[in-house]
Amino acid sequence: MQETDFEVAPQATTPTFKATTRWEKKWWLYILAGIYFGVVLTKGEVISWVRIQEMFRLQSFHMYGVIGSAVVVGMISIFIIKRYKVKTFFGQPVTFPDKAFQKGQIFGGICFGMGWALTGACPGPLYAQIGSGATVVIATLLSAIAGTWVYGKIREQLPH
Repeated sequence: MQETDFEVAPQATTPTFKATTRWEKKWWLYILAGIYFGVVLTKGEVISWVRIQEMFRLQSFHMYGVIGSAVVVGMISIFIIKRYKVKTFFGQPVTFPDKAFQKGQIFGGICFGMGWALTGACPGPLYAQIGSGATVVIATLLSAIAGTWVYGKIREQLPH
C-alpha cells in the first residue's frame, strides 16, 4: 500500500540529534508559550461556548473575524517562508508538499464541525477551557483522545 500521509517526514530523512539540544534545555519556554496562548484565547473569547454557538447560528462575526485573520496571517507567513527560503531551527528547508483532495476530507470536516458545534470546543482551546475552570470540558478532551485512538485502530480500513 502506498503511503499517502505526506505531513510526516519519512524516518530515513529525519535527522538525529543529541539527547540535549539547546531547545530541549529550554523546555520552560514551551510551557510559557502555551500559557500565553491560553491567556490570548481566553481574553479573545475564542474559548467561549457562547461565542462558538453564536458563530454556528450566524449571529456574530466575532469568531469568523478571528478565524479569518488567522488564515490571512497564515497566508502571509507561508508567502514569506517560500519567498525567503526560511529554514528550521535545525537548518532543514521548510517545504509545503501538495496534498490531493480526497472525499474523506468532506466527511471529516462535517464530523469535526458537528463535534465543535455540540461541545463548544475544538482541540486547540480544550486545555484553555479546562484551565479557565470549565472542567466539564474534560469529557470532551477524553472523547477527543478516544476518537484519535479509534482512528489509529481503523486507519488502514479507511479510504485515504
